[in-house]
Amino acid sequence: MPRAFGASVLSARIRTAPEDFFVEELPGFEPSGEGEHLLLTVEKRGMNTAFAAKRIAAWAAIADMGVGYAGLKDRHAVTRQRFSVHLPRKVAPDMGGLASDDLKVIDASWHSRKLPRGALAGNRFALVLRQVEGNRQAIDARLAEIAAHGLPNWFGEQRFGRDGGNVAAALAMFGGRRVRREQRSILLSAARSELFNRVLSARLADGSWNRGLEGEVWMLAGSRSVFGPEPWSETLAQRLADFDIHPTGPLWGAGASRAQAAAHACEDAALQGEDARALKTGLEQEGLRQERRALRLRPDGLAWEWLDASTLKVGFALPPGSYATAVLHELGDAADASGPA
Repeated sequence: MPRAFGASVLSARIRTAPEDFFVEELPGFEPSGEGEHLLLTVEKRGMNTAFAAKRIAAWAAIADMGVGYAGLKDRHAVTRQRFSVHLPRKVAPDMGGLASDDLKVIDASWHSRKLPRGALAGNRFALVLRQVEGNRQAIDARLAEIAAHGLPNWFGEQRFGRDGGNVAAALAMFGGRRVRREQRSILLSAARSELFNRVLSARLADGSWNRGLEGEVWMLAGSRSVFGPEPWSETLAQRLADFDIHPTGPLWGAGASRAQAAAHACEDAALQGEDARALKTGLEQEGLRQERRALRLRPDGLAWEWLDASTLKVGFALPPGSYATAVLHELGDAADASGPA
């Protein structure tokens, strides 16, 4: 993937220990205080979300489907997130039976509904980069550029699987290969993400990823609401400068793209080629509908601190669906020391 602000300014290692990659889920709502779903906020170390959900279900002596969570979190990290536990008798098991060296309960509250996917306001990150090599002034300047101007809202490598194999697997699925139900949604997401990233790469090449084009579809910051196209105006320009709106790219599916004029032409040119056409056709036949995603991302509260000459700590918050690896990519090459997920 290209970079918005020039060549890499650092090389480093990330996740040399789980504590070097801390993620805190930002809740999308407050518990109601009553109901038959126990909302647990837990902190876990070296444990992915699905494994934690199974452990919680076993602790509560309920089926796995009785546990809900809003988003998936990495295994090679220390993460805080919510789970809902369906307890119709409104009696919580002993919390001591759930706690362990790699999982602890931070909070427990009753709520009226199961926690649905996507019910979060975003995620806050605290990342420690070790063995940093690069000019310190250049690194500080790059971080200041990101804070001031935002960065491309790439789908991260996590979407594409080990060695990027999910896109090839999606093409094989669209060609008739049978896959498990739980794998199907992963491959559909990878196909959509690949097409979006290709459009974002084209918009980066022509310099329009953060300014928009004629016929642009705009997204309201902090939401999935879109509007446009509409004629360019001073009002739009000011809203764009204020990060109130962002230009968008396609999350492919059936139906006509909402983009028009130059924005539509750019998307069409970026998604030529036999493999792109196969991905588009496969997504349409699977019944997904056209949606949009912001091309630009602005980390909230971006701050950094040099812990020593070769150790950099970076903190920021991102909206749902955006990736901390996009921030790292804009800095340079951060090798993941954790190994395969």
